[in-house]
Amino acid sequence: MTSTHSTPRRTVLISGASIAGPALAYWLHRYGFAVTVVEKASAPRGGGYPIDVRGTAIEVVRRMGVLPRLREARIESQRVTFLGPDGGEVATVAPHDLAGSVEGRDLEVARGDLTAILYAAVADDVEFLFDDSIDTLDQSGGGVDVAFRGGGRRTFDLVVGADGMHSRTRRLLLGPEGPFQRYLGYCFAVFTMPNAFGLSRELMMWNAPGRAAALYATGEDDATLHAFLNFHLPEPPEAFRDPETQVKLVAEAFADAGWEVPGIIDAMRGADDLFCDTVGQIRLPAWSGGRVALVGDAAYAPSFLTGQGTSLALVGAYMLARALAADPDHAAAFAAYESGTRAFATANQALVDHGTAGLFPTTAQALEQRNARLRDLVAMPAPAERAAYSALALPEPW
Repeated sequence: MTSTHSTPRRTVLISGASIAGPALAYWLHRYGFAVTVVEKASAPRGGGYPIDVRGTAIEVVRRMGVLPRLREARIESQRVTFLGPDGGEVATVAPHDLAGSVEGRDLEVARGDLTAILYAAVADDVEFLFDDSIDTLDQSGGGVDVAFRGGGRRTFDLVVGADGMHSRTRRLLLGPEGPFQRYLGYCFAVFTMPNAFGLSRELMMWNAPGRAAALYATGEDDATLHAFLNFHLPEPPEAFRDPETQVKLVAEAFADAGWEVPGIIDAMRGADDLFCDTVGQIRLPAWSGGRVALVGDAAYAPSFLTGQGTSLALVGAYMLARALAADPDHAAAFAAYESGTRAFATANQALVDHGTAGLFPTTAQALEQRNARLRDLVAMPAPAERAAYSALALPEPW
């Protein structure tokens, strides 16, 4: 069912223009809402590590009409090569075996390409406010009074936080992040560096117990590699949001590493696109409060260890917009969104306990067990993990 516009258009402010935000904006506009998206960056963000669109999320992008463009932008990696602590080859496997994806159906794309495609799908229909963000929210009236950091003030019927794992919208609604974060015992750094290794459409990953260094050549730019460093830390570090502390901690974690890791660390020090963070999940008792709701990583970040952050964001945006279209009572709509989506989010968050987190063993014994599985060409994750990707039967658009 499509909107008849028989009543005044409800206004919605979405904070965040990465993946969940533009996807939600697309569906809300389609259902007749007046949508504004605020984004602290100056433009849709390009670059970023390659991400996966799998399972139920493939159907979401198909219904959005952007699947053909995503297929054109897909990355077709040829192999993943695993290296041991001494740099020797452990195994070479097909990428889809590791991801549990279906070759030819599920997609791996550059994050920047997905963001650009989603933005293009709504840019002419939705108001975007770049270089700005939400400063305060006030729900004391009949709507949500929003003060922007740029100085503006406006009132919206609803506000949705699609602003990532460290969501400011969530903090304004529910308080500090601490009680809602499940730390998973790792820290990571991602950045780009020159391709001095001659890699092409492939990923190389070096592992030692509790440490991993990966170089990914996507084929998009033969001169550039995506570098990834991940290391085990039992307790979350203090002040890890400070750039100098981040670089120091990562460098210390890999101080005695072999292979090409010293050169990767040097490249990290000079990178202008370095992003570091802890690895964790967001687990909330409720995904909304009053007229404010949360979607994607802001509500249920699964962590990159599951490979499902992007897919959860796309599915969650679809489910939230559909619920709001189906019920003019926002409280009932938010409840329907959560009840219809929570089991799917929970199933995918659970992948960290037995799925692709196994690619990053923390002990010598676990590393040898993982290497044995790779040598025997046992696909990871198992069918149970693959089932989690499609655990939600997507309802038809309203």
